[in-house]
Amino acid sequence: MREMKQFLLYVIVGGAATIAEWLCFFVFDKMMHYFGAVSLAFAVSTFVNWGVGRLILFKSKAGSFKKELAQIYSVSIVGLLLNLLIMYLAVERFGVAEMCSKMIGTGVVFIWNFLIRKLVIYKM
Repeated sequence: MREMKQFLLYVIVGGAATIAEWLCFFVFDKMMHYFGAVSLAFAVSTFVNWGVGRLILFKSKAGSFKKELAQIYSVSIVGLLLNLLIMYLAVERFGVAEMCSKMIGTGVVFIWNFLIRKLVIYKM
């Protein structure tokens, strides 16, 4: 039951981050190559994810704000790489539209982010 509550709260956290990420991607994708747009949007959404997650779900055990944020961004780099790989495969290999590819990548990375935050960073 506790895990289900945590996951449902993370859906809210992830939803806020997803809205930020998709809006940023939509704007940035008009200005640059989709790899750059993915990277910038991901940086913004990671910060939103951290902030909202800290408010409603995760309590830091890192000891300091800087250390916690460094851990979040370090782990998120793997998520970004997964996102870029999915984008590349979907867009370049399978001809999927960039925004649709972004949505697929977001779903995969959502699970990665939840598990790493829960099990590694916040040890819940």
